[in-house]
Amino acid sequence: MTFPQISERYLEPLSMWIMIAGMVALLQPWSLFFHRYGVTIILVGLVGFLVFSHIKPGPGQQEE
Repeated sequence: MTFPQISERYLEPLSMWIMIAGMVALLQPWSLFFHRYGVTIILVGLVGFLVFSHIKPGPGQQEE
């Protein structure tokens, strides 16, 4: 499995889940630590998503 395939299959969805976790951390009322770093978590997920969404397998690299 090549890096573009790993990026498309695992890293891009992981980045989306990190953004969702950041939204949950920002909106929850129980922990000041998670509320404080919620925007940072969202930004880390967003940067990861932007990077990994631009790394796509070429036409000859499609998984069987």
